[in-house]
Amino acid sequence: MGDHHKPHSNNHRSHNHHNHNHAVNEKNLLAATMLNLVITIVEVAGGILSGSLALLSDALHNLSDTVATFIAYLATLVGRKEATARKTFGYKRVEILAALLNAVILVVMCVFLLKEAWERWKEPQPIDSMVMLVVALVGLLANLFAVIILKKDAHKSINVKAAYVHLIGDTLSSVVVIIDGVLIFVYRLYWIDPLITLVISLYIIREAFVILKESVRILMQSAPEGIKLESIRKKVERYPGVRNMHHLHAWSLTDNDIHFEAHVELEEDKRLSEVRIIRKEIESLLRDEYGIRHITLQFEFESDHPPHMIQKEPTG
Repeated sequence: MGDHHKPHSNNHRSHNHHNHNHAVNEKNLLAATMLNLVITIVEVAGGILSGSLALLSDALHNLSDTVATFIAYLATLVGRKEATARKTFGYKRVEILAALLNAVILVVMCVFLLKEAWERWKEPQPIDSMVMLVVALVGLLANLFAVIILKKDAHKSINVKAAYVHLIGDTLSSVVVIIDGVLIFVYRLYWIDPLITLVISLYIIREAFVILKESVRILMQSAPEGIKLESIRKKVERYPGVRNMHHLHAWSLTDNDIHFEAHVELEEDKRLSEVRIIRKEIESLLRDEYGIRHITLQFEFESDHPPHMIQKEPTG
């Protein structure tokens, strides 16, 4: 007996309200994209005029971030499209795909920066440090402004978080270029540039892998962190009238949208009005203790499922 249409509808309304309170401002993403594009153009010109490979490398880094924030902007817009008869969950997963793509770009760019750092270590090249400093300062100020714009939205979406990490990487790169310029101007210490580039690249790679791990977890429909299916099953089976709970599945549609489904076998053949009471108790447990909003429960009596499905389902 499937009694899930009504609760699903109620939960859907709750979740929409939740999303409304935490909506990402796509205008901030567009502004960050435009800022990055301007920085890229300025740094390319500055790198050519000064002969600074560091500036050209930073310009390439900023170009990748311009693409990353623009992808995040498009993904946010597409993710808000309504569900269709074929795409019944809508386009929300586009944001996760964008986050995955952005994280991959981060790793690729860091590998490139490490390669360039190695080349600069082996063959330092003289540059016009004053031009380098002026352009790097402009880049730093613009990057800081972009980071401030996106900071309040970074925790709302893994997609925006990926773009935010890109911008932090840009800001740190600008700081490195400024330090390089000062040290080159005063001491001619060319070796410090590849050393700091190494540290920053490793930091960005670490952050990128966190985003990669979370994106892959969501796309593989793994149970979210903090959702212990075996614990849920044991708690539900303590309720009077419940014989067992089986066929449990929990997954994330997006980074903050958890879905849950399960079969609940009852000890007696109850009326729908009596089942409704048990259903509400289970929904309250899932909502209050685990933050699950989309819940589908199928109630059964004397089910004909194989014993292994009911007794020992994998929960990893």
